[in-house]
Amino acid sequence: MSPAPPPSRGRIRPWLVVGDLVVAAMWVCAGALVKLAVYGVLGLGGRPEADAVKVALSLVYMFFFAWLEGFTGGASYNPLTVLAGALASRAGPSLYLFAAFVFGSILGVKLIRAALPKVGKGAPLSVGVHHGALAEGLATFMVVIVSVTLKKKEMKGFFMKTWISSIWKMTFHLLSSDITGGVMNPASAFAWAYARGDHTTFDHLLVYWLAPLQATLLGVWVVTLLTKPKKIEEEADESKTKKE
Repeated sequence: MSPAPPPSRGRIRPWLVVGDLVVAAMWVCAGALVKLAVYGVLGLGGRPEADAVKVALSLVYMFFFAWLEGFTGGASYNPLTVLAGALASRAGPSLYLFAAFVFGSILGVKLIRAALPKVGKGAPLSVGVHHGALAEGLATFMVVIVSVTLKKKEMKGFFMKTWISSIWKMTFHLLSSDITGGVMNPASAFAWAYARGDHTTFDHLLVYWLAPLQATLLGVWVVTLLTKPKKIEEEADESKTKKE
């Protein structure tokens, strides 16, 4: 049975704030464990099958988190996903939107590094700031377009919806992983940057915050424009004709 669709976030729900915090911490830990398993335990660093194993393991936990979102009534790990959904449905994002995700991600990084110091401190930016902002923004834009489109289409099949979304996210993660780490999640990026001590730099704020936020807004606007209901378009044309 597929999980129930998450409720609107128009009002602040205390359990949803706690859920976001916990799920964000779990997401950071899951990603770190996959990398540790692929490059540490299995020793596949530099080998072509490393990406295949990483994708396979990532798909498993992405399905788990998709199920967890429905089971908890909407708890998520990425503030951009919630922001895009709120804007697309015109529910309006809540004030706590980023706080819970950021604190949860920082908690997750602290816990995983305390338990397994070998996980490191995340992937730092490996290119220039403008190149990095373009890569992270473009990847986020493409992911948001698919995410919002699936939401507007109201696909009822949990497996197919999650499969499309997960494959799409993993594709752009791999394409941008050597550039910015392919994070597409400001809270997660901030948590790892906080561990490295570069969370307040201009490069971090531009690449991992400003670029993804702008990409999210643009992605929601594009999907809303392209999926405008026919009735609204017809009414607009009729009113325009009458004025003429």
